[in-house]
Amino acid sequence: MEKSMNKRIVPSVILSLLTIFCLIYYPLCGVFVTLLIVIGLYEFFYMVEKKGVKLFKPLGLFIGGLIPLTIYFGFSAGQGWQFLFAVIALFILFLLELTKKDTHQSVLSISATVFGVIYISWCFSFLIRVRQLPEGAMLTGFLILVTKSSDIGAYLWGKNFGKTLLIRRISPKKSLEGAVGGFFTSLGAGLIFSLFIGSIDFLEKFFLIIILAIVAQLGDLFESLIKRDCQVKDSGKILPGMGGVLDVMDSLIFTAPTFYLYLTMMR
Repeated sequence: MEKSMNKRIVPSVILSLLTIFCLIYYPLCGVFVTLLIVIGLYEFFYMVEKKGVKLFKPLGLFIGGLIPLTIYFGFSAGQGWQFLFAVIALFILFLLELTKKDTHQSVLSISATVFGVIYISWCFSFLIRVRQLPEGAMLTGFLILVTKSSDIGAYLWGKNFGKTLLIRRISPKKSLEGAVGGFFTSLGAGLIFSLFIGSIDFLEKFFLIIILAIVAQLGDLFESLIKRDCQVKDSGKILPGMGGVLDVMDSLIFTAPTFYLYLTMMR
């Protein structure tokens, strides 16, 4: 365990420092989030292609990178324009499918490409939307801390006390003890950090922390399901001891839209 932890220290410190800089200096936020999305989306496409599915990677990566940039630069399109862009993107995918020499897995190719863009790019881009809110730096920091505390707590508690497998068919290493430990670690860290957020009352913050702690673990489990289906251990090897970028993003992919939609629609 000590050797595994040592491998994680350097990339964890680097990612933490970059995150802090992005929270403080907004222009870095859009660049960093877009970079993570493009790399994470590439890793997702790579995993799916290991199943023998031919995807439209260039177009998928282009659209995937375009989504966070349009949000960052404040391009606001009405529902009509958004629908038009979605139709154009699907039309291009169908045209590209017509250029292939065979019709093998046509529906699967288009579906997997679109799903990757929605799952990774659209969902993770909500981090930028949260950062753009009033008190956005603190709210984004709160979101990331609560979410990643769940990951860290689940890993440490699972390594030290894990005995009961959570869902064997999805992940043979995730334990019930780790899930419970991750939840309470997230709850504790969130309650401490919430003291610095004045725009939300205590009971509401407490409720949000519980929801985010649960959704974070669901996001991690969902990525494990994808990796299991693609028969890979990690989404990539770019981060020593941690796997790929998607392995780091996975829990935030679900908590970011959950947090933003609650703040903007439920209050």
